[in-house]
Amino acid sequence: MVTIVIVAILSSVITLFGYNTVTKNNSKGILNSSGSLRQSEYADSFDQDKNVRLANLTTQQGYPDFTEAAAKSVNGVVHVKVKSVSQQQYMNPFDFFFGFGERNTQPREQIGFGSGVIISKDGYIITNNHVVEGATEVTVSLNDNREMTAKVIGADPQTDIALIKIEGDDFPYLTFGNSDALEVGEWVLAVGNPFNLTSTVTAGIVSAKNRGNIVGGNLNIQSFIQVDAAVNRGNSGGALVNTRGELVGINTAIFSQSGDFNGLAFAVPISIAGKVAADLKQFGTVQRAVLGIQVPNIEMVRRQDPDKASELSQIVGVLVEDFGDRSAAKAAGLEKGDIIKAINNVQIRNFAGLQDQLSRYRPGDKVKVTVDRNGKEHSYTVELKNDAGNTEIQRSSDSMSLLGATFSDIPNSRKQQLGINSGVEVSSVDNSGLFRKEGINKGFIIMRVNNTPVNSGDEIAKIVSSVSRSSQDKVILIAGFYPNGRTQYIAIDLSQGLK
Repeated sequence: MVTIVIVAILSSVITLFGYNTVTKNNSKGILNSSGSLRQSEYADSFDQDKNVRLANLTTQQGYPDFTEAAAKSVNGVVHVKVKSVSQQQYMNPFDFFFGFGERNTQPREQIGFGSGVIISKDGYIITNNHVVEGATEVTVSLNDNREMTAKVIGADPQTDIALIKIEGDDFPYLTFGNSDALEVGEWVLAVGNPFNLTSTVTAGIVSAKNRGNIVGGNLNIQSFIQVDAAVNRGNSGGALVNTRGELVGINTAIFSQSGDFNGLAFAVPISIAGKVAADLKQFGTVQRAVLGIQVPNIEMVRRQDPDKASELSQIVGVLVEDFGDRSAAKAAGLEKGDIIKAINNVQIRNFAGLQDQLSRYRPGDKVKVTVDRNGKEHSYTVELKNDAGNTEIQRSSDSMSLLGATFSDIPNSRKQQLGINSGVEVSSVDNSGLFRKEGINKGFIIMRVNNTPVNSGDEIAKIVSSVSRSSQDKVILIAGFYPNGRTQYIAIDLSQGLK
């Protein structure tokens, strides 16, 4: 009898030990494949306490209870007020009647509003790039009515994510959740400041994931969480949280013909936004990893060959149509016609899903790429590169230090004498700057940069900053002249200074 009891106890211990081991191993595998380990790494960049979690709450009737998640979230979401200056053209009527036809510019202050999410106790805040773009002053209002000036640390137009910071300590913040674990049909809360109505919470469900081709412009990386929670103007940059109060997305866009909520809203997953924020904090610019592949544009194909477009749209995965220069994928062994099915064992269903996965990595990281080639599965280890075709870390530099120049405004009276509508004079040039290297010296009059009229050094700096953050060729084209000289067009490659 004693022997039987001992055997039973030993069996139970072995079973429990085995179960725990398998559970831990499986859990680790799930974390690795879902990318939440990387999300934890990004959370570490902001010293988030991983032990701060709420359990899913339900009412006595069994319905989801949002009260605790809402109470936690509203304190971590801020109201963002942005001042910017635009140049408004006007014509002096006397100039018109006397034949000069000179169009002058007059600065006009604009004020915009949005939301932001505190992600660290020392005041780092995620918001949207379109909320703070072109800002001359950013002010943040906390839920306890404190108002503070914020500094823009960096911004990424491709994902529409920006990182700003307020000075202080012990701010309430939201911890990163696992946006990969969200299920279609799961309840979420949108927290923000629509129409300047602060601390507003709305509820809805996740209605789709990995939504792409929603927003045009510079927003090249799109893998949105689609929700039906009410999101309106002013919600941009606010929090999308799960019922545990964890940050799973940054509310960014709505699908509407009127400009107000019409049933669909879109959030950047925290798997993308968190990585972007961590890069902006550490490097000042986003470390973007690419495979170096070209994929078919189904909309363009549809106009030429509807049947082929229908066939392409049914592919589960991403078709490799061709390769870019110095392609990491081609170097690893991928071929034209391969269909990418998985990245690090995470299934890829469409291009948005591929972008979602690649956006978690940095140049130099190695990933396992699984492809379908003529019905057979192949796997390759690909060392990801940056858009310049190498694995170097890119760091941002101050726009003016890149150019190595200072500027002075030109009075309207002198512009009239020179016969120009816009212009900035180069007042000094450093020997080590890009201006000196390209032959631009003191006294040069800059009329346009990238075909945009400029009237101040700040306007030049904004254009240079925007181009330096772009994934395209980092080149600016300057149109200008020396007094009594001919107009010159000078191209400057900013990547020479972005090392």
